[in-house]
Amino acid sequence: MSASGTEEERPELVCQLEHVQGLVDALSAVRWKRHQDAVLELSEHGIVLVVQESGCLQAKLYLKRELFVRYDYNAQVRPRFGLSLGIFVECLNAFSVPAHSTPIQIQYPGPDMQLLLKSVDSMDASICAEIRTRIPETIAWDYNFEPAGTNPLTFTVKSAALKEAIEDLEWPGSSIQVILEPDPPSVTLRAEGHGDLQIDFLYYANSDLLVAFQCDHRVSVKYKYKFLKATTSNMPSSVIKENRGSKLSIGRGGMLKVQHLVSIAKPLASHSYVDSIGYQQPSRVAHIEFFVKPEESDDSTND
Repeated sequence: MSASGTEEERPELVCQLEHVQGLVDALSAVRWKRHQDAVLELSEHGIVLVVQESGCLQAKLYLKRELFVRYDYNAQVRPRFGLSLGIFVECLNAFSVPAHSTPIQIQYPGPDMQLLLKSVDSMDASICAEIRTRIPETIAWDYNFEPAGTNPLTFTVKSAALKEAIEDLEWPGSSIQVILEPDPPSVTLRAEGHGDLQIDFLYYANSDLLVAFQCDHRVSVKYKYKFLKATTSNMPSSVIKENRGSKLSIGRGGMLKVQHLVSIAKPLASHSYVDSIGYQQPSRVAHIEFFVKPEESDDSTND
């Protein structure tokens, strides 16, 4: 490489993450199929990964630059590329060492527009991987979430309880009806198949499970079971162990938004950054958002 070309050929992004397992957990949470493509967008603020299916389900993973111990961004225009999510996860797993913090460097692009992965500060042999990227397809539908009215329709339920409830409601080819009642404050998940199955979260009766609730009128919306299940099916065990809450919001037209937080950085021994209800500082977690289009919705979700 000539000296004159060095500046022009600088990578658009070189970043380092101190704990690869946290990234594997976050990526696995938005992977609901074995063969699945993803789109990555790089910016000065961090990395956003988007996956979607059938124009009815979309997930976004936000990796803010504060999560990285190094984040050198040099692009003039935000790079955007596609890759296989499964291959990305499998490559990262090769860097994961049980009970050991494994720093990793991510670089884009390589000589042939690859995504390059490399182990950092390894006491043993260095590990490198190259992932082929491609020009991404245009995102097929608008995932912009708009509130259903002046007052939000939202509730927060413990992640483990949400995952268990959705798994218990499985009927082949069924839909799940989500009902919010303001009086008494409650959330009902109802499945219809060969019979009816219903799970109720009562805000006043069990605030340990339903930890927050906002609703000023009755709302009833149906979602395809397979899409609703995808929002929790690969939830990392770290989220379950930390007893986090997942936030669900119903927007205009019945659009459902499901939000999770996933630990990225390895916990410190002192747990100094964990507050009394188990939430970590924003710089330690990745944000995940799922958007699920309704199968049908009542007019009550609209203005």
